Amino acid sequence: MADTILESLTARNIFDLRGVVAVVTGGGTGIGMMISSTLVANGATVYIIGPSQADLDKVCATYNAAAENVPTRGRMYGLEGDVRLKTEATRLAAEISKREKAITVLFNNAGINRGRYVRPPASATAADYVAACFDPITEDDFSDTLNTNAVGPYWLTFAFLPLLEAWKNVAVEAAKRFVPQIVMTSSMNGWTKDPATGGFSYPYLFSKSALGHATSSLAHELLPLGIRVNGIAPGLFATQMTTGASSPLGTSSLSSSFAEHLPFAVPTDSGVGSTRDMGSLALFLVVNWFVNGETVLIDGGTLLKHPSSY
Repeated sequence: MADTILESLTARNIFDLRGVVAVVTGGGTGIGMMISSTLVANGATVYIIGPSQADLDKVCATYNAAAENVPTRGRMYGLEGDVRLKTEATRLAAEISKREKAITVLFNNAGINRGRYVRPPASATAADYVAACFDPITEDDFSDTLNTNAVGPYWLTFAFLPLLEAWKNVAVEAAKRFVPQIVMTSSMNGWTKDPATGGFSYPYLFSKSALGHATSSLAHELLPLGIRVNGIAPGLFATQMTTGASSPLGTSSLSSSFAEHLPFAVPTDSGVGSTRDMGSLALFLVVNWFVNGETVLIDGGTLLKHPSSY
């Protein structure tokens, strides 16, 4: 009896995602790639959504080749789509429904950071703030950022609800082990009071604040369906958004001087989160039945050093 209990609690059993079907927006780069590659490594079928089919196909081909002869690994498929649009949310859900009877988890992860400004000095006047925070920021900076980061997840959440609900009744063994869920990638910057941690972009800070609140609100709304909604609030990770550099695998690397030029301090030895950090959190949320309506902060302690409301 004890042997059976201990075996059931091993990492290889808890995190065996064979049979799981996941959708990850922005899944071909950055944090989305950290999530999707970890899911595939543990057996899941993963659909990654991004703006370029050619780029998605390259990433999928590379990872699928590596998974080809390993029975515990899953597969990755790319779908081009514009997550800002309601019509695209409907189309993407319909496309995946042609291939899958149900999905286990939707990661609303895609995000952009636009409308950055240069903070005026302490001696600045009101006119200086207008010149920094108002004049160079466009209406498109706000609309594109809000639509990508906050409005798009709303459209996608409801477009994919039937596939998530269907997971509870699909005739696969994994449906007994995993419950349907939506995971939002917010940011520590949804709670920070210091715009330095968000790259000095108010469109970005506003959008992530909205998504953080939407996570708990939607979790409450969807209680009758038994579909959980949780969030991830990353701090600094090595992504194309933060470093400007990416590889054909959708990963990014840091230059040796990167941390030296940060406008804020990350109180960890590495100073930046890794794929293992993000991937292990994604695994935890997928397999855990008992977390709902929460956003998990994963920032290396950054908000312990900067004023926030988290």
